[in-house]
Amino acid sequence: MPYKYGHYFVGFVLLVILSGFWASYFTLIGDVPLAFHVHAMTATSWLLLLIAQSVAIHARKNAIHKLVGKASFVMFPLLIAGFVMIINVSAARFASQESPFIAVLGPSFGIGMAIAIAAYLTLFYLALRNRRTTKLHAGYMLATPMILFESPFSRLMGTAFPWMNVIGSDGPRALLDTIVISNAMVAVFAMTLYFMDRRNGAPWLVATFFLVLQSVVMWFGPDMPGLSRAFSAYSEAPPALTVALGLLAGGVAGYLGWTGGRPTKRPLVNAAPA
Repeated sequence: MPYKYGHYFVGFVLLVILSGFWASYFTLIGDVPLAFHVHAMTATSWLLLLIAQSVAIHARKNAIHKLVGKASFVMFPLLIAGFVMIINVSAARFASQESPFIAVLGPSFGIGMAIAIAAYLTLFYLALRNRRTTKLHAGYMLATPMILFESPFSRLMGTAFPWMNVIGSDGPRALLDTIVISNAMVAVFAMTLYFMDRRNGAPWLVATFFLVLQSVVMWFGPDMPGLSRAFSAYSEAPPALTVALGLLAGGVAGYLGWTGGRPTKRPLVNAAPA
């Protein structure tokens, strides 16, 4: 089976999430908005699902692997809805100009999360579509934690490893520096995996594309006046509607990926009578 250490990689990402969000979420768990709880539970559940699938397939427990895989059809739309709920909170804070910090970085956070959603939808769709090609399927699924990595690690960088910020921007943009550096680290790791097996390296190219896109758009976000106007317009959309659209998008990605991965049926050719 490919990527025999895949569950250790996912476990490492989970450890980074626990460390990175310890101060801003876990120690304040009773005082944060509902959206953060939903996002925390769905994102953590997704990582646990990946660990369970990797362990099961390497233990040759194919039935358990398939059962957990079926659970992803329910968990994935909830994961996307959790992302949308975080965007909604950021949009509400930006619309109310809650702080100078969110006034500058709110649109960047919003577009960054939107790109993360696009990455997840693409990777999950491709994982299902390529489920009959084991290494591609595994690669696309294991690429999804790469999209999660920047958020907790950028927080760790800001508190525990400030020396890693070699960009050194002033003011709120210093946080965007840490996001760019975190994504760059993951992109280097993804491209290393690609060059180790270019024949089956498409998942790592897709992940790298979204990591680079997210970094560039977020870092230049404060200089894009159109982005602020778009985020203000988004803040006026009913949250229930955007969450419903997130659930729908997750469900559609799963459906299209599953149906697109079905084997092509060859038409039967009737033999001509003698």
